[in-house]
Amino acid sequence: MTELTGQAATQLANIEASSGRTRAEFTAEIAAAGLEKHGEIVSYLKQNHGLTHGNANLVAKLVRDDMAGGPASDEELLQAQYSGPKAALVPIYDEVSAIALGLGDDVDQVIQKTGVSFRRAKQFLLVQAPSAKRVQLGLNLPHTPKDERVKETSGMCSHRVDITSPEDVDDSVASWIAAAYEAADG
Repeated sequence: MTELTGQAATQLANIEASSGRTRAEFTAEIAAAGLEKHGEIVSYLKQNHGLTHGNANLVAKLVRDDMAGGPASDEELLQAQYSGPKAALVPIYDEVSAIALGLGDDVDQVIQKTGVSFRRAKQFLLVQAPSAKRVQLGLNLPHTPKDERVKETSGMCSHRVDITSPEDVDDSVASWIAAAYEAADG
């Protein structure tokens, strides 16, 4: 069972107090109902226990982790991102990761199911492999560099750069990552 800390631990304690059910009881109930998909579990919890969407979302995640024997490790998540035809992209990821982690002791690397986030006070770089042909860098830059490889975007990142070979990770890419890091100091 994944141990929670901080805000998530407080949220779960409040859910358990208000619903009168423990995490283990929710897990047993969901397993007995034969539900496996996240969305189905969220809907079930909202309908049958009156949980808000945010609370149902947290419980569904925890229940799925518990039923699967726990969440995947960082290594397993990263391997899954770069498996099969995407394995050829690992050298690109390794280059970008080394640059980001080398910027300072305050860089946190958060490996998720579909990408790797590099954060300081806030996220400055998101590395994803959306296809077997490219690694996409999402950067939060204070301005748009004069380089055709850099595209303005919206969402969690202000700019996007597509990298197709390790040679594309050049001094310009390193400077953009550094600029995003500097801008993320809080």
